[in-house]
Amino acid sequence: MRLQALVFDAYGTLYDVHSVIRRCDELWPGKGAALSQLWRAKQLEYTWQRTLMRRYARFSQITKDALQYCCAALKLPFDAARADALWQEYLRLSPYPDVPGALRALAGRKLAILTNGSPDMIDPLVEHSGLKFDAVLSVDAVKQFKPVPEVYQLAIDRLGVAKEAVGFVSSNCWDALGAKSFGFRVFWINRTGAPVDALGFQPDAQLGSLGDLPEVLQ
Repeated sequence: MRLQALVFDAYGTLYDVHSVIRRCDELWPGKGAALSQLWRAKQLEYTWQRTLMRRYARFSQITKDALQYCCAALKLPFDAARADALWQEYLRLSPYPDVPGALRALAGRKLAILTNGSPDMIDPLVEHSGLKFDAVLSVDAVKQFKPVPEVYQLAIDRLGVAKEAVGFVSSNCWDALGAKSFGFRVFWINRTGAPVDALGFQPDAQLGSLGDLPEVLQ
């Protein structure tokens, strides 16, 4: 079946979460890379823990909580001014360089974002980037985080296409395999050449960058 819609993860797939490193380094010299890596890891860990505990909180709150934890873990001074400065950076993360061109090349299908990001995060980010989508879908609608099946169902409900006609694109292997388990055709953007997670599923294709996707779909 020809793909009628392409659904993209946002953080790490379209937008570079580590584009905050420069600002982190300004606030805590020499600690930017370490803070950014731990922040992202703890952010995701909190989404999984909260989903399992059925204690949902918006991704914006989780992101702030994760930052506070990471500063404590790395013994970095933490205050409201620094926290707000980094929060503002998260609202204007840089798209990966190949993203705008790839999206233009993929025109003709429905294009959507499906993200853990809450509307107070993802809506300003998309607007700031200037990228255009037919829908921007947040897990906030179901109060659970990826990779629960209810999240992927949001794309079916909103876009009105068959599950088999949806291509899901993510740089996060756990997310890509969650979408594969749900029944989407999956394209894993494997920028680092990592092995596939041993979860019993395989992506339909592994790509080195989003810029490779238009050629694959020709």
